[in-house]
Amino acid sequence: MVCGGFVCTKNALSALNILYVLVSLLLIGVAAWGKWFGLVSSFQVVAGVIGVGIFLFLVAFVGLCGALKHHQVLLFFYMIILFTVFVLQFSVSCACLALNKDQQNLLLEAGWNKSEGTQTDVERTLNCCGFSQVNVNGTCPASCFNKPSSCVTCSNILQSYAGQVLQFVGGIGLFFSFTEILGVWLTHRYRNLKDPRANAGAFL
Repeated sequence: MVCGGFVCTKNALSALNILYVLVSLLLIGVAAWGKWFGLVSSFQVVAGVIGVGIFLFLVAFVGLCGALKHHQVLLFFYMIILFTVFVLQFSVSCACLALNKDQQNLLLEAGWNKSEGTQTDVERTLNCCGFSQVNVNGTCPASCFNKPSSCVTCSNILQSYAGQVLQFVGGIGLFFSFTEILGVWLTHRYRNLKDPRANAGAFL
Protein backbone atom coordinates (compact mmCIF):
# COMPACT_ATOMS: atom_id res chain seq x y z
CA MET A 1 0.00 0.00 0.00
CA VAL A 2 1.35 3.47 -0.89
CA CYS A 3 2.07 5.96 1.86
CA GLY A 4 -0.84 8.12 0.82
CA GLY A 5 -3.29 5.36 1.66
CA PHE A 6 -5.68 4.96 4.56
CA VAL A 7 -3.40 2.99 6.89
CA CYS A 8 -0.35 5.19 6.35
CA THR A 9 -2.34 8.40 6.91
CA LYS A 10 -3.88 6.93 10.03
CA ASN A 11 -0.48 5.92 11.40
CA ALA A 12 1.06 9.31 10.60
CA LEU A 13 -1.79 11.17 12.33
CA SER A 14 -1.61 8.84 15.33
CA ALA A 15 2.16 9.29 15.61
CA LEU A 16 1.81 13.08 15.47
CA ASN A 17 -0.72 13.05 18.30
CA ILE A 18 1.44 10.71 20.37
CA LEU A 19 4.21 13.29 19.96
CA TYR A 20 1.83 16.00 21.22
CA VAL A 21 0.90 13.82 24.20
CA LEU A 22 4.57 13.38 25.11
CA VAL A 23 5.21 17.13 24.78
CA SER A 24 2.20 17.92 26.97
CA LEU A 25 3.34 15.49 29.66
CA LEU A 26 6.82 17.02 29.49
CA LEU A 27 5.39 20.52 30.03
CA ILE A 28 3.31 19.39 33.00
CA GLY A 29 6.21 17.43 34.48
CA VAL A 30 8.76 20.24 34.13
CA ALA A 31 6.38 22.79 35.67
CA ALA A 32 5.54 20.50 38.60
CA TRP A 33 9.22 19.64 39.08
CA GLY A 34 10.21 23.32 39.11
CA LYS A 35 7.53 24.14 41.67
CA TRP A 36 8.30 21.11 43.85
CA PHE A 37 12.03 21.88 44.08
CA GLY A 38 11.47 25.60 44.56
CA LEU A 39 13.04 26.65 41.26
CA VAL A 40 9.91 28.64 40.41
CA SER A 41 7.86 30.22 43.18
CA SER A 42 5.34 32.05 40.99
CA PHE A 43 2.07 30.13 41.02
CA GLN A 44 0.88 32.02 37.93
CA VAL A 45 3.83 30.83 35.84
CA VAL A 46 3.48 27.22 36.98
CA ALA A 47 -0.30 27.26 36.50
CA GLY A 48 0.10 28.76 33.02
CA VAL A 49 2.57 26.11 31.87
CA ILE A 50 0.49 23.29 33.36
CA GLY A 51 -2.64 24.75 31.75
CA VAL A 52 -0.97 24.77 28.33
CA GLY A 53 0.16 21.18 28.90
CA ILE A 54 -3.33 20.02 29.87
CA PHE A 55 -4.89 21.79 26.87
CA LEU A 56 -2.36 20.21 24.51
CA PHE A 57 -2.98 16.81 26.09
CA LEU A 58 -6.75 17.09 25.61
CA VAL A 59 -6.40 18.20 22.00
CA ALA A 60 -3.96 15.37 21.27
CA PHE A 61 -6.26 12.88 23.00
CA VAL A 62 -9.19 13.97 20.83
CA GLY A 63 -7.03 13.70 17.72
CA LEU A 64 -5.70 10.29 18.70
CA CYS A 65 -9.18 8.91 19.43
CA GLY A 66 -10.48 10.33 16.17
CA ALA A 67 -7.59 8.81 14.22
CA LEU A 68 -7.89 5.36 15.79
CA LYS A 69 -11.68 5.20 15.37
CA HIS A 70 -11.88 7.22 12.12
CA HIS A 71 -14.52 9.28 13.93
CA GLN A 72 -15.74 12.04 11.63
CA VAL A 73 -17.02 14.41 14.35
CA LEU A 74 -13.92 14.15 16.54
CA LEU A 75 -11.67 14.64 13.54
CA PHE A 76 -13.62 17.70 12.43
CA PHE A 77 -13.39 19.46 15.80
CA TYR A 78 -9.76 18.42 16.15
CA MET A 79 -8.99 19.94 12.76
CA ILE A 80 -10.72 23.23 13.65
CA ILE A 81 -8.99 23.51 17.04
CA LEU A 82 -5.58 22.63 15.60
CA PHE A 83 -5.94 25.22 12.82
CA THR A 84 -6.89 27.89 15.38
CA VAL A 85 -3.88 27.00 17.51
CA PHE A 86 -1.69 27.14 14.39
CA VAL A 87 -2.83 30.68 13.55
CA LEU A 88 -2.23 31.92 17.11
CA GLN A 89 1.09 30.15 17.56
CA PHE A 90 2.41 31.20 14.16
CA SER A 91 1.52 34.83 14.90
CA VAL A 92 3.16 34.79 18.34
CA SER A 93 6.28 33.06 16.97
CA CYS A 94 6.69 35.66 14.22
CA ALA A 95 6.20 38.44 16.78
CA CYS A 96 8.93 36.95 19.00
CA LEU A 97 11.36 36.90 16.09
CA ALA A 98 10.46 40.43 14.98
CA LEU A 99 10.77 42.29 18.32
CA ASN A 100 13.48 44.95 18.47
CA LYS A 101 15.49 45.93 21.57
CA ASP A 102 13.07 48.63 22.75
CA GLN A 103 10.07 46.32 22.38
CA GLN A 104 11.93 43.56 24.20
CA ASN A 105 12.66 45.93 27.08
CA LEU A 106 9.00 46.99 27.33
CA LEU A 107 7.94 43.33 27.30
CA LEU A 108 10.44 42.45 30.02
CA GLU A 109 9.34 45.34 32.21
CA ALA A 110 5.66 44.44 31.80
CA GLY A 111 6.39 40.85 32.82
CA TRP A 112 8.52 42.05 35.73
CA ASN A 113 5.81 44.28 37.16
CA LYS A 114 3.12 41.62 36.82
CA SER A 115 4.35 39.14 39.43
CA GLU A 116 6.33 39.58 42.62
CA GLY A 117 7.03 35.86 42.66
CA THR A 118 8.73 36.15 39.28
CA GLN A 119 10.79 39.08 40.53
CA THR A 120 11.99 37.04 43.50
CA ASP A 121 12.91 34.06 41.30
CA VAL A 122 14.85 36.21 38.85
CA GLU A 123 16.69 38.15 41.56
CA ARG A 124 17.71 34.96 43.36
CA THR A 125 18.73 33.09 40.21
CA LEU A 126 20.58 35.89 38.41
CA ASN A 127 21.97 37.54 41.57
CA CYS A 128 20.58 40.96 40.72
CA CYS A 129 18.25 43.45 42.37
CA GLY A 130 15.47 45.60 40.92
CA PHE A 131 14.59 46.00 37.27
CA SER A 132 16.03 49.39 36.35
CA GLN A 133 17.52 50.47 39.70
CA VAL A 134 18.64 48.92 42.99
CA ASN A 135 16.49 50.01 45.93
CA VAL A 136 18.92 49.96 48.86
CA ASN A 137 16.06 50.57 51.29
CA GLY A 138 14.05 47.60 50.06
CA THR A 139 14.57 43.86 50.22
CA CYS A 140 16.22 41.54 47.73
CA PRO A 141 16.90 37.77 47.93
CA ALA A 142 20.11 38.05 45.88
CA SER A 143 23.37 37.34 47.70
CA CYS A 144 24.90 40.54 46.32
CA PHE A 145 22.43 42.61 48.35
CA ASN A 146 24.74 42.25 51.36
CA LYS A 147 26.76 44.92 49.55
CA PRO A 148 24.16 46.80 47.49
CA SER A 149 26.81 48.78 45.65
CA SER A 150 28.01 45.55 44.02
CA CYS A 151 24.55 44.62 42.74
CA VAL A 152 23.56 45.14 39.12
CA THR A 153 20.01 45.70 37.93
CA CYS A 154 18.16 42.73 36.51
CA SER A 155 17.28 44.57 33.31
CA ASN A 156 20.93 44.59 32.23
CA ILE A 157 21.21 40.82 32.63
CA LEU A 158 17.77 40.04 31.19
CA GLN A 159 18.34 42.19 28.12
CA SER A 160 21.56 40.31 27.35
CA TYR A 161 19.58 37.05 27.15
CA ALA A 162 16.22 38.35 25.88
CA GLY A 163 17.14 38.29 22.20
CA GLN A 164 18.47 34.73 22.34
CA VAL A 165 15.49 33.50 24.36
CA LEU A 166 12.97 35.12 22.02
CA GLN A 167 14.72 33.66 18.97
CA PHE A 168 14.72 30.23 20.59
CA VAL A 169 11.04 30.47 21.59
CA GLY A 170 10.10 31.84 18.17
CA GLY A 171 12.01 29.06 16.40
CA ILE A 172 10.45 26.32 18.53
CA GLY A 173 7.03 27.89 18.02
CA LEU A 174 7.49 27.99 14.24
CA PHE A 175 8.60 24.37 14.21
CA PHE A 176 5.53 23.19 16.09
CA SER A 177 3.24 25.46 14.08
CA PHE A 178 4.31 23.64 10.92
CA THR A 179 3.62 20.29 12.58
CA GLU A 180 0.16 21.63 13.40
CA ILE A 181 -0.60 22.62 9.82
CA LEU A 182 0.67 19.16 8.84
CA GLY A 183 -1.82 17.72 11.33
CA VAL A 184 -4.63 19.78 9.80
CA TRP A 185 -3.74 18.51 6.31
CA LEU A 186 -3.49 14.90 7.49
CA THR A 187 -6.83 15.16 9.31
CA HIS A 188 -8.58 16.65 6.29
CA ARG A 189 -7.16 13.94 4.06
CA TYR A 190 -7.92 11.17 6.55
CA ARG A 191 -11.57 12.24 6.95
CA ASN A 192 -12.08 11.83 3.22
CA LEU A 193 -10.43 8.45 2.92
CA LYS A 194 -12.50 5.29 3.03
CA ASP A 195 -11.62 2.58 5.52
CA PRO A 196 -10.91 -0.49 3.34
CA ARG A 197 -12.10 -2.75 6.17
CA ALA A 198 -15.44 -0.99 6.60
CA ASN A 199 -18.67 -1.67 4.73
CA ALA A 200 -19.23 0.40 1.63
CA GLY A 201 -22.38 1.94 3.07
CA ALA A 202 -20.73 2.92 6.35
CA PHE A 203 -18.54 5.66 4.85
CA LEU A 204 -19.81 9.18 5.40
